[in-house]
Amino acid sequence: MQNLMQNACLIHKSEYINCQFKLHSLRNFTVLKQVTIEEVNIKHSHFAYTRGCRPVPPFLLILLLLFTAGCSSVSPASTCVSCHRGVESVSAGHSDCVSCHGGDPLARDKGKSHASMRGPGNPSAVENWDKTCGNCHRYQLERVKSNIMQTNAGMIRNIQLTWEGEDGKQYTTTGGKAFDPTGKPVESAPVEELDNLSGELYRKACSRCHIGTANGDSYAAAHASGCAACHFPWNDTATYEGGDKNMKGKAGHSANHAMSPLPDTQVCSRCHNRSGRIALSYQGLYDGNNGLVPTKAGEAGPEMASGARNLTHIAADVHFSAGMECIDCHTSRDVMGDGFAYRNMYLQTEVTCEDCHGSAKEVPRYREISRENDEALRESRSYKQPVQYGMRMIQTSKGRNYSNVFYKDNSIWLQGKRSGKLHRSKVITGTPEHTVVGHGRLECYACHSRTSVQCYGCHTRYDKSKKGMDFIKSEETPGAFSETEDYRMIYPFPLALNQRGRISPVTPGCQTFVTVAEADGSLSKAEYVARFKGKQQLRFAPFYSHNTGKTALGCVECHGNPAFLGFGQHIVEQNNIKSTLICERSDSKPLDGFLTMADGRVNAYSAITRENARPLNGAEVKRALSVNLCLPCHGTARDTIYRKGINQRALDDNRHRRLLSDH
Repeated sequence: MQNLMQNACLIHKSEYINCQFKLHSLRNFTVLKQVTIEEVNIKHSHFAYTRGCRPVPPFLLILLLLFTAGCSSVSPASTCVSCHRGVESVSAGHSDCVSCHGGDPLARDKGKSHASMRGPGNPSAVENWDKTCGNCHRYQLERVKSNIMQTNAGMIRNIQLTWEGEDGKQYTTTGGKAFDPTGKPVESAPVEELDNLSGELYRKACSRCHIGTANGDSYAAAHASGCAACHFPWNDTATYEGGDKNMKGKAGHSANHAMSPLPDTQVCSRCHNRSGRIALSYQGLYDGNNGLVPTKAGEAGPEMASGARNLTHIAADVHFSAGMECIDCHTSRDVMGDGFAYRNMYLQTEVTCEDCHGSAKEVPRYREISRENDEALRESRSYKQPVQYGMRMIQTSKGRNYSNVFYKDNSIWLQGKRSGKLHRSKVITGTPEHTVVGHGRLECYACHSRTSVQCYGCHTRYDKSKKGMDFIKSEETPGAFSETEDYRMIYPFPLALNQRGRISPVTPGCQTFVTVAEADGSLSKAEYVARFKGKQQLRFAPFYSHNTGKTALGCVECHGNPAFLGFGQHIVEQNNIKSTLICERSDSKPLDGFLTMADGRVNAYSAITRENARPLNGAEVKRALSVNLCLPCHGTARDTIYRKGINQRALDDNRHRRLLSDH
């Protein structure tokens, strides 16, 4: 009704003055044939006077109602429909082609009709989204603009750290001004201005997987740019297969024209199948056979992924096996941002395992929906079962409400946003396995990760004699990148302290050896390891693999295998742990670890990235290994001795002396 009054007031703007509203298409008001004239007059009279407009005469309202009552979603006279007959409707709320795509819907000539279109093809692309999606979804758009998946600030910074080091500036995909979570202004330069190998690598490789740049030609990894990157479905071959015969089979387009308000797991997988490969691990897929890791019968995996990679099957994440999709755990603020600019992904992400499962000492927190403008009410409108006023919603680590996780009947329930399926969350607070003394610093996924992808020896070559496509500048420029890797594994995985001061898995991040070939074929860099924190060293990064298991790792696996502590493949000889997979650049440093032990002294030779992150020190390593003395008899975390700190002197009492003497 309110929109009707706005439009009625603006139709004859020469007669009705001081209206501050935007003119919307009358095609959106087919529902008005259910409204009586009396209701219109009453409501409009109040509305118009309070907005500084003169009331609309009844005869004009009658004409307006008659006009809108027979209105279809798109005018029959539109050449959009006559040429693209059979094209899918975007959604019930997106009924007009021109409001998004532009163009002239009355022109019969294709050239004239398309001349003023936004695109080509994608009105939601970054260069268009202010005039299209932003017209109606300004709140969401402003969040996406500072979102880490759009700015890629963390990725660009970490590439710099691997190659030349930081230069004192902050770079993002397009540059611009934003605000950090404290409200402090943040200004960044566009990555196009990063005129070195770091900038080249991002623009010619990494940028393809992110929402600011379209990728229409990568098998199983194609996507649009802008809002459509997540909200329109793409198939593996990036071809249109919908009902529009004029577009059928054309490459570089979404699979159909119907918008997906809630992206499925495959949407996420189109980008998150490289680097940490979290989308693959979550679904129980692994491309390690391309990294010289043996597979069954030595054959390639049964499924194909981008880059001609073959995928084999491993155990999937327990949440995926239960039918949960990526967006069931991750909030819109994780994915679309919350309006603030973050330097790294971990700062933007707000979900943790403890939110739904609790910690050793604290149960999950919840807050009752008591305001009509609660974010959860708005966000859940597209869910199978929208949340209701008065529901008790579980809170994220940042104290914000989930829109699909709630407390009811003394249990915590998660609703699948797309499926509507309810999952009961097990709360682990106070259980013996989670109250082991000494485990207070462990992240949940330090014990519950099944696997963690580790790529060792990433050899990156930059050849100035060849050309490569700069996807940010949209042109070929001198310099092409190529990569090879030495070794890949997924288990065991090393542990270290992360940026939160907690023990978590880490993975090579990135363990890069850089070679630069000049235009004449000479090498200005050969297997060069960049400087980090003042010296040349490889790096590992805290990592959550998204391959969670219901059953945790056994005590013996972590405490009895030094590989979990960062020693890589090894041989233990008295007070020495000797590495067996040696880096060719140094015979004293293993490729697949970051610690060595000689005569009982622990030495760290690689860095753990992120603020405050570090390898375990000598005292921590020795405490972890000393638990082996107890494990032969006390092999489970439920054992009562683990409710207090272990005292090795207890082995000297009569009972333990007798037991030891029998062996």
